[in-house]
Amino acid sequence: MVDPAPAMRLHGVVNASPDSLADFSVATTLESAVARAVELLDQGCVGIDLGGAGSTQFADRVDVEAEWQRLDGKVQALAELCASRGAQLSVDSWQPEIIRRALGCGATMINAADGLQDPAMVRLAAEHDVPVVAPFVWGADPKASRHVIGDPVEVICGWFERSLHSWERAGVERSRLILDPGTGFGPPDWEWADRYRYQKRVYENLDALRAFGLPVYLPLPWKETDQHDELLEICIRAGFDYGRCHRPDRVLEAMSRLGVANAP
Repeated sequence: MVDPAPAMRLHGVVNASPDSLADFSVATTLESAVARAVELLDQGCVGIDLGGAGSTQFADRVDVEAEWQRLDGKVQALAELCASRGAQLSVDSWQPEIIRRALGCGATMINAADGLQDPAMVRLAAEHDVPVVAPFVWGADPKASRHVIGDPVEVICGWFERSLHSWERAGVERSRLILDPGTGFGPPDWEWADRYRYQKRVYENLDALRAFGLPVYLPLPWKETDQHDELLEICIRAGFDYGRCHRPDRVLEAMSRLGVANAP
């Protein structure tokens, strides 16, 4: 069962894909993945999010076997590490077969990067008694993202309203769902000025997402610019249940500066 209390738990990112924009999070060997995960847990994360395929325009689209080759061995090792530290391990993928294999290797949480739209992904979410991160994805998968037209808060909430009914009818327990506004995804030609305004609008109106009565999972800004720092502060002031972060030290520093505590 998912605890809906806004405890602001941090889940650190380990990227097994070589083309992540956050190159410091890339861990393409087993040893570097374990070292990265240990560092994140030592810095205060209570979960690890492992991904094997980048979602940006600069990342190659890979098939199941290529993505699994990047993850195989790392999932098992990080599952053992997380179990020893009392932490969650999610695997981030829009390919259901990757999630199926990861769960079989010890992952304890699904990060359904397809937006839980593929019927096979929905079946996995229904069949496994684990928390499920369901991000808003305006397209078939993150690499096929389209521009949102109109107020993003209204579009996102309308999408979740429809999707929640569909997921529950398919047998996914509502209590295991965690809602992600999908602000970590976007179309390839999105200018930063427009993306910044979009994210700010969403983060300043998280109460609309909380109205569904489910935990909120935010992809926290990691770049070091004034606008990214502003967005991070908005996220922290607004509160979240889970924060997917590349730099937990920076997030915790901002929390301390703002007088906000995260989960123990």
